[in-house]
Amino acid sequence: MSGDAATLWPRVAEGLRRDLGVRTFDHWLKPVRFADYCSLSGVVTLETVSRFSANWINERFGDRLELAWRQQLPAVRSVMVRGGAAAEDRAASLAASPLPSFDTPAPAVPAANPALLGFDPRLSFDRFVVARSNILAANAARRMAMVEAPQFNPLYLCSGTGQGKTHLLQAIAQDYAATHPTANIILMSAEKFMLEFVGAMRGGDMMAFKARLRAADLLLLDDLQFVIGKNSTQEELLHTIDDLMTAGKRLVVTADRPPAMLDGVEARLLSRLSGGLVADIEAPEDDLRERIIRQRLAAMPMVDVPDNVVAYLVKHFTRNIRELEGALNKLLAYAALTGTTVDLTLAEDRLAENVRTARPRITIDEIQRAVCAHYRLDKSEMASKRRVRAVARPRQVAMYLAKELTPRSYPEIGRRFGGRDHSTVIHAVRTVEALRIADSELDAEIAAIRRALNS
Repeated sequence: MSGDAATLWPRVAEGLRRDLGVRTFDHWLKPVRFADYCSLSGVVTLETVSRFSANWINERFGDRLELAWRQQLPAVRSVMVRGGAAAEDRAASLAASPLPSFDTPAPAVPAANPALLGFDPRLSFDRFVVARSNILAANAARRMAMVEAPQFNPLYLCSGTGQGKTHLLQAIAQDYAATHPTANIILMSAEKFMLEFVGAMRGGDMMAFKARLRAADLLLLDDLQFVIGKNSTQEELLHTIDDLMTAGKRLVVTADRPPAMLDGVEARLLSRLSGGLVADIEAPEDDLRERIIRQRLAAMPMVDVPDNVVAYLVKHFTRNIRELEGALNKLLAYAALTGTTVDLTLAEDRLAENVRTARPRITIDEIQRAVCAHYRLDKSEMASKRRVRAVARPRQVAMYLAKELTPRSYPEIGRRFGGRDHSTVIHAVRTVEALRIADSELDAEIAAIRRALNS
């Protein structure tokens, strides 16, 4: 049976190459070879030349590999890619073997801009579904990638997580590279910017760090909120932006909130970021969410998903696109790996936990308002310096709930409570935790506030 399965690998690879794009396939999956198939366990084993590549493929393409194999061989239950010494020995013996033969030759692909190595060709403008909630950001991103100088520079994209900011960053980079083949394009997270900056400072290599960034024709920085409170990093980022703007270079920045709401960011940096165009991406409307699902399903013609299942996904996954696509992937993977038909009963059963976690998250501002309403305080008291018990205890309760109900860190919570130190927040959380055990009245008050927040 292993030999029969081996003959299917070229067809599986052909489908993957078509779905993932030539560049991604050639970079990661082209070196992969068929190793074995166990008919008893239903496990397909593939090999590649290094453990790093194997781990990356398993993590990033594991579900897609399983679906592709399942379409060719329904008995397949899972796919494992292994790497390392054994795979390297086998790869050496197969070095002279021809690659899988595809029925339709791939069109010639022009030499890729080296700056785009590792970019995902699926994250293109053509695959970005546009609607009222994101049309400003999408059109501004397209302008940023054009040959002509953009009307607004820098471009600042802001939205909650999973709304398409990173998709637009990659689309800008890939379109810009197509029209500027020799351009120097740098896309990095703000956190990576900070880590590289600190590493350059400690290693005495600041000149090289500065030169690399200032040589960029297009600089794209993702998740700017992660440099909040890092004064030295902000100063270097400010100088980088000034130099790029003066040289007529292009800059795109993303964050999870508008510049004016980035507490702990220097005023000069906020001024630079606000000086171009700030484009919000709002929560996706029903029509957009449905169109995204339909687009995904159109790429998988062998998968049958009824309209009522699509409607179920659209109704329950409203917060962001990433959760919506994750729910769809989970449903399709389960159906493919178990041989189950996709219907509404399966969706309700397998996605129940996802639906619970997809409910809108509570914000620190909402917590502060709810606590102040319960204790009859003005919201300004949350940031005030007053330490009287009637103010200090509700403030501690609000800090405690902020840590319990939001993903914000101690320093972020402290900044939302009048710029308090993280140690103050830790003390408040521990104090309230202890009081909830000893004081039943306070415990009931906190439970009431939580009910109000969840209603």
